[in-house]
Amino acid sequence: MINFGVIGTNWISDQFAEAAHLTGKYRLISVFSRTPEKARAFGAKYGAQYFETDLERFAANKELDLVYIASPNSLHFGYAETLIKAGKDLVVEKPAFSNIGETEKIIALAESHKVLVFEAARQIYEKNYTILKEKLQTIGGIRGATLTYMKYSPRYDLVLKGDVPNIFSREFSGGAMADLGVYPIYSAIYLFGMPEKTYYFCNKISTGVDGTGLGVFRYPDFDVTLHFGKIADSFLKSEIWGGGKTITMDGMNSIGVIDMYDRETKKVENIAEKIDPNPMLGEAEAFADIIINRSAAAQISWHKYLTELMRQVSAVMTKMRLENGIVFSADK
Repeated sequence: MINFGVIGTNWISDQFAEAAHLTGKYRLISVFSRTPEKARAFGAKYGAQYFETDLERFAANKELDLVYIASPNSLHFGYAETLIKAGKDLVVEKPAFSNIGETEKIIALAESHKVLVFEAARQIYEKNYTILKEKLQTIGGIRGATLTYMKYSPRYDLVLKGDVPNIFSREFSGGAMADLGVYPIYSAIYLFGMPEKTYYFCNKISTGVDGTGLGVFRYPDFDVTLHFGKIADSFLKSEIWGGGKTITMDGMNSIGVIDMYDRETKKVENIAEKIDPNPMLGEAEAFADIIINRSAAAQISWHKYLTELMRQVSAVMTKMRLENGIVFSADK
């Protein structure tokens, strides 16, 4: 059984805690929050016994094996550094770190302390992403793709009133790419590999971050276009075009429908499986298997791949953002 703690008591922490318990491989024992009342209210649902407002005391808990970090983006690095030095494995919400510099430092620190760090890119652990990746081998060669995730954030209403909520703040490493663009970016690199070139065109809002963005990933034989944003809604499906077949998906954060169109037969087939009620269940299972079997060659190899994927996504996001003059406090 993996004894774990959480940093952050919002809805996404609740979703991960539920998924972890559904696997039967985790037990929530500790909650860290700046507000003790919030820590107790969150932990009570899962039988947690430790509620901390002091990070050093939280990290020093010898019963704690793993920590899930879901604080504002800019705080991930400091928390991760302290917890790694205390010997804890980590699951860090995406984007795990503000820039490639922080990512490289954490990877090196984790290796030196022999702990595991995972970025919670939950969609790549879903059954339908596995199906999608396998089916790409059958579409007659990839000709291109467009991946979309754009959803209006109610917190943009606060921006329009002159406020700066965390998710739209350079201080807290926010913006459209950091919050929603990370899904199609992760998906593109997971499905197609590291692009040869990247381009990014964004519309900045008053807080200095990107409100919407359009990215282009150039590969040797095709291009992938990425659309994402937090100040408008899009209902476009994502598509991957092949020489003989075209695949459409109903989402980038979670795929419920994968329609495969065969140009020869003119038929459309939904090849997706029923999704899990909790979208984090797949990643919780995957992380547990690696942690429990961490000395097995297959799990070591799988974790190395995930670490390199995290590094590649971080490098691409940092480059695209800085080329558009979006500088986070963490970059300084």
